[in-house]
Amino acid sequence: MEVHSHYSLKHFNTFGFDVHAGLFAAASTTDELLSLLSDKRYRALPLLILGGGSNMVFCDDFNGLVIHPQMTGIEKQAEDAEFVYLRVGAGVVWDDFVSYAVQRNWGGAENLSLIPGRVGAAPVQNIGAYGVEAKAIIHQIECILIDTGERRLFSNAECAFGYRDSAFKHAWKNKTIITHVVFRLRKKPVLQTHYGHIAAELKNYPDISLQTIRQAIITIRRTKLPDPAETGNAGSFFKNPVVPNETAARIAAIDPRLTTYPVDDTSVKLPAGRLIELAGWKGRRIGNVGVHTQQALILVHYGGATGHDIMALAAAIQQSVYNKFGVHLEREVNVIVNPPNN
Repeated sequence: MEVHSHYSLKHFNTFGFDVHAGLFAAASTTDELLSLLSDKRYRALPLLILGGGSNMVFCDDFNGLVIHPQMTGIEKQAEDAEFVYLRVGAGVVWDDFVSYAVQRNWGGAENLSLIPGRVGAAPVQNIGAYGVEAKAIIHQIECILIDTGERRLFSNAECAFGYRDSAFKHAWKNKTIITHVVFRLRKKPVLQTHYGHIAAELKNYPDISLQTIRQAIITIRRTKLPDPAETGNAGSFFKNPVVPNETAARIAAIDPRLTTYPVDDTSVKLPAGRLIELAGWKGRRIGNVGVHTQQALILVHYGGATGHDIMALAAAIQQSVYNKFGVHLEREVNVIVNPPNN
């Protein structure tokens, strides 16, 4: 395993910002990872664990050690009459895992098709789409504790999953490295087709199955969302805000077409993209960054800009939405700034 210096991260962040890591190492095994963590040359350096970089904004070079987990492999760990349990390496491309499951008619991941990124990052963000969140299929998570090198197994409950949230963004932030995720998938799939445009798209297919649901979602995503390989972006930039019913009613008076999603008896979730659109930002471009023309929840990089440019755009959108609706948009992406030199 080689440790590279001044290593370009342009292909390790989907915005495509041309930033560099002071040091960079790709760990293909848990032993390689432990070797890096125990090396005295690196222990005092700032540390960043980086998968596909699909949920990150790099504002500067990272003056520290970037570790890229590359653990591969999908193996059946166990099964019973109802479920199959798959142990998947953190470095596996997320959509490759989804495809693997769907091909074998194991249900639960199909609605999460075509989400960019790696398996190891999915639990951190509790990724979700089309009415399904990763927490619904995560059984266990295998980690290495950074300070001690101890191997630790987290149950689903210990992950404290929430909306685009988990314990790995709070109590265990910067303390663990995920090496493998164990997923629990259904042998007799329960199909989820009620969310968004899935039902309408499925009318174009001869039947409804895991395969056609996956294909329908891929079609929808490719129609609505920009391909990071062509236009830099990190997917949904903001979380959908949860607000009291009274706030939602007030906003609905401005836009009767506003769709809301009940959370409990007193609050609902609002579509952030619609709020951004109503505030006049959809399709706007400022320099080399802008808001996507089809989905206002996505900020895009046209080339030649920096993370600071994206963050300035995001701040302007947040202020505009707050001024119009009194609702604060919370970022979904992680912002990486250059740590100060010691």
